[in-house]
Amino acid sequence: MNETTVSGVQVSAAAVDDEQLRAVELAVEAVLFAAAEPVGPRDLKAACEDLGEIDQALLERALGRLQERYNDRAIELVRSAGGYRFRVRSRFSATVQAAQPERPARLSRALLETLAIIAYRQPVTRAEIEAVRGVAVSTGIMRTLQEREWVRVVGHKEVPGRPALYATTRSFLDDLGLQRLEELPPLDQIRDLADVASDAGLSLSPPDAKEDAGPGTNQRLDFDDGNADPDPEPAPPTHSL
Repeated sequence: MNETTVSGVQVSAAAVDDEQLRAVELAVEAVLFAAAEPVGPRDLKAACEDLGEIDQALLERALGRLQERYNDRAIELVRSAGGYRFRVRSRFSATVQAAQPERPARLSRALLETLAIIAYRQPVTRAEIEAVRGVAVSTGIMRTLQEREWVRVVGHKEVPGRPALYATTRSFLDDLGLQRLEELPPLDQIRDLADVASDAGLSLSPPDAKEDAGPGTNQRLDFDDGNADPDPEPAPPTHSL
């Protein structure tokens, strides 16, 4: 058995490895617990630099053990596009919201529908969004989505006027706890928008009769309900984030 000396005492290499693994696990737990945003593997390694050489395999082992420790807890360790973070399990979201002195952010159904269309059809122009919803998209909605860093302009469509093409961001994936766009559920599995908002720690505002008039008032998302984009050109390829 391989042995090494620690403080003058010979111990097995396996014990040393386990001790280092435990130290990395605790360090990672502390960093993630204190972080307000997802933390990437590179930053997690940097936080553990005083614990010896930390390779990707050791870090993943520590993260795996940490996930197991929280398997039966109200908090879970998840990985999203931006890295790792702790979050409250969805079934406890209502409990947490009830204890918060501030109400969760309230988003309109029109905004969530617009965001969903961008997520599933990106890159997409504002006119294409309006064609799907069957109602004009307000400037305020587009501004809010960009201020929240859920949507950004990724280019311009090569048609007269060169309208902006919108796509979702890494922050959008992080807030939904996803690593990549392919993890979005199929459209036929999308539930009511109020449930989607609740899972993201948000609150759905009462519908605005003026803004939500038309097909956009549907309780479920249905992007193939006869309001297809009249543009005969094929949709541009999806940009990766």
